Amino acid sequence: MRIMLRASLAAGAALMALTGPVTAPLLAQEVAVEKPMADAPYWDASLPVEQRVEDLLARMTLDEKVAQIITVWNSKAAIQGEDDVFDPAKASQVYPDGIGQIARPSDRLGPTSPREVPRRSIEDSIQYVLDAQKWAMEETRLGIPVLFHEESLHGFAAKDATAFPQSIGLASTWDPDLVREINDLIAGEVRARGVHLVLSPVVDVARDPRWGRIEETFGEDPFLVGEMGVASVEGLSGPGTDLALPDGQVMATLKHMTGHGQPESGTNVGPAQISERTLREQFFPPFEQVVTRTPIEAVMASYNEIDGIPSHSNSWLLNDVLRGEWGFRGAVVSDYYAIEDMARLHKIVPDYKAAGELAINSGVDVDLPEGDGFENLAASVAEGKVSMEALDTAVRRFLTMKFNAGLFDDPWPDLETALTSNGPEGVALARKAAEKSLVLLKNDGVLPLDLPEGGAKPTIAVIGPNADVARLGGYYGEPRASVTPLEGIRALVGDRANIVHSLGVEITKGDDDWWEDEVELGDPEENRRRIAEAVEVARDADTILLFIGDTEKTSREGWAPEHLGDRTSLDLVGEQNELFAALRELGKPIVAVLVNGRPPSYPTVAEEADAILETWYAGEQQGTAIADALFGRVNPGGKMPVTTARNVGQVPNFYNYKPSARRGYLFDEVTPLYPFGYGLSYTDFTMSAPVLSSANIAVGQPVTVATTVTNTGEMAGDEVVQVYLRDEISSVTRPVKELAGFERVTLQPGESRTVSITIEPRSLMMWNREMERVIEPGEFTIMVGPNSEDLQSVTLTVTP
Repeated sequence: MRIMLRASLAAGAALMALTGPVTAPLLAQEVAVEKPMADAPYWDASLPVEQRVEDLLARMTLDEKVAQIITVWNSKAAIQGEDDVFDPAKASQVYPDGIGQIARPSDRLGPTSPREVPRRSIEDSIQYVLDAQKWAMEETRLGIPVLFHEESLHGFAAKDATAFPQSIGLASTWDPDLVREINDLIAGEVRARGVHLVLSPVVDVARDPRWGRIEETFGEDPFLVGEMGVASVEGLSGPGTDLALPDGQVMATLKHMTGHGQPESGTNVGPAQISERTLREQFFPPFEQVVTRTPIEAVMASYNEIDGIPSHSNSWLLNDVLRGEWGFRGAVVSDYYAIEDMARLHKIVPDYKAAGELAINSGVDVDLPEGDGFENLAASVAEGKVSMEALDTAVRRFLTMKFNAGLFDDPWPDLETALTSNGPEGVALARKAAEKSLVLLKNDGVLPLDLPEGGAKPTIAVIGPNADVARLGGYYGEPRASVTPLEGIRALVGDRANIVHSLGVEITKGDDDWWEDEVELGDPEENRRRIAEAVEVARDADTILLFIGDTEKTSREGWAPEHLGDRTSLDLVGEQNELFAALRELGKPIVAVLVNGRPPSYPTVAEEADAILETWYAGEQQGTAIADALFGRVNPGGKMPVTTARNVGQVPNFYNYKPSARRGYLFDEVTPLYPFGYGLSYTDFTMSAPVLSSANIAVGQPVTVATTVTNTGEMAGDEVVQVYLRDEISSVTRPVKELAGFERVTLQPGESRTVSITIEPRSLMMWNREMERVIEPGEFTIMVGPNSEDLQSVTLTVTP
């Protein structure tokens, strides 16, 4: 009999009577179920997790073991009845040995756009989890509960969930405490719906802006990415390294190991032509920091290959490094369909069966999001191609996750809490995050805009394809409400100015749906007609606010040949540059407001706009935050987490290059459009020369660098103190500079503060010619400044 969930929203939404032996799970109290083998030790919560896992594993058949490490997503319809509800009878028929995971209970039919097939409501999603868990725990032989996972890259990707700035925007805050707070709120929204695992965060170091997934990353620097990754996992799963999941938290999945952020030709899943030294210097550190400092339970292997070895078959990567060197204790999960890709894409095995054998023997424990890679493992064991020991190891790791999550003891959702999702606390935090993510790239004095209290009202033209839409970026959720920039500006201005608006150009035809395969740019002739209309609308304006950039379709994850997202050009697409040029001819001040997910390599706009505000995809409250920044209610203080190339010919163009790089080009600049760490303010700051706690330290000791920051302007604002270092003489080449610490501070006009940042020994380490991790004695230049270019330095000597 199906559990019936009845909720009264008007009365505050409480979970009411449930049929059968199940009691109402009000405020997440335990639901009573009739557990098979109720006296078995694996049900005893007082026993150590390891003992419970071994007891359960010893009772499992071969088919039950295989069932635990596959997932259901594409085939949801096979276990669902009318109105897409979970159907226990169908589940028993299709999956008689149980289900290990179900992907995304918030969606109805697997990989479909929520604009085509709407996501489940909170109540329906919780009902789905309740029904599936009750079936798993009462109607399968061993009663093993299901683990549900969801996406939550920058907010829970579900209906009525808080939507925060995309990851590259969160990185621009340079504020790990804020990222920790955001992910803690995300965890609460996810956990209340009965979901215990999220596929987040992404700690790929992004070193190619052609790659459409750059928006999902924390940028190009391994130190910054690592700190943001650690903060994300601590927010999702709690602090410390204890794997037992606290109430209100979720398990995190670290993505994607590794080299994913610098693919050949900038195309998603392309080979990573990266040496072991570069892997260890640039791509490994964020993963290592998260694994060694947080309770991370899952790591996702990457789609790409390294030196001819796809990551899902790379035992050195997954076993020697991840588990051996770093001591990872959790499970390695596949990226979606990546096991099968070893047969159909990489061509290293003849079929999916062989791909599954290779994956599990190489250290992959769980097949996502379906079972095509692992569904034949029982036959592989019988044939001796996969040992029972290898299978048991994978199942043991996954069962350990389930016990650590508390699924055997209390897997139930909490409707009352879930219905508060995306409430006032979330909205306020989304607004704060949006404000802190904004980066002021240029200002010739036009910002902040003034609203006179009396006299003639100014006319402000709000123009552009991104003015009246709240773009959320890839892996988006659906907040209860969102604010477009035009709405935010109108709400702030009220009747103190005349606001006029025009689209200007259409970037892409049709609905800008991230899920849609086809991407067709707007019709050029129609756009030129729109440009003429926009010029007339703006002709009498005092100021033009031009909202340009990308859509969720013009830069995104290219997950299939028919669903592309990477680009060969970094400049504006379509007729946006024509729109800018036409408006420029009016001779009015133009503020370019950039809405995008990739670094803004727009040379004409950079040269000719009077002011430029980078907003990324700033979440559900983007309109309010952007308006507050444009009119000076908020002082932008974000910094760029990536280097912005002048054009695609400079790529790759990251700040921590080797001394022999960047010699120069004929007929063009070698310098970037905007350097890593760059961002302006409406106020002015000074930093004193750096002072070390000691000019001489021994190998293995930390050192503290201090500088006094002063707000010399007339407005409160934020500055980010950035500390870099350079190893002056080394046995192998080292970067010209490397980030080693940072701190964002808020200062009132005239206020000074001494900021002390400790450089840990790990920042002084290198991999020598024998590929040993060492600190070589000698001189290091320690640099401090507001970005990676404007720096003051001091010398540190490291002695043996």
